[in-house]
Amino acid sequence: MNVTVIHETLAKSQAGELIFPEVVRRLMEVGIESYFCDLANGAETFYQIDGETHTEKMILPVMPIAEEFSSADLVAAIRGAQADTIRYPEFMKRSAAAGVIAYWAFLTGRKVIYFGRKGELHIEKFPGAKS
Repeated sequence: MNVTVIHETLAKSQAGELIFPEVVRRLMEVGIESYFCDLANGAETFYQIDGETHTEKMILPVMPIAEEFSSADLVAAIRGAQADTIRYPEFMKRSAAAGVIAYWAFLTGRKVIYFGRKGELHIEKFPGAKS
């Protein structure tokens, strides 16, 4: 597993220097098929196609997660990130405020599943992804 590329991509994303499609491209180039972001403990686990995993602590501070899940607020944050009007640090703040405790980005499946504290979920397909 190319831990150097994962670490650099994560650091640049958290610094607001990369947009999501660039993160996806970089991770897929080194064989990452998905990653799980745990907002509650500030860690991301990367899953390689061959089954190998790697976990990194996030640079961003752990933020309080709202008790209530707001799909509408989450979608607004997603749309802001897609339009590049907000970058990852702000996206994470808004996601936590919307009650997102974790999300799993399926790069090869071209979707992200967001989870609330009580088991709520929102599935967001990548722009242009087919059903």
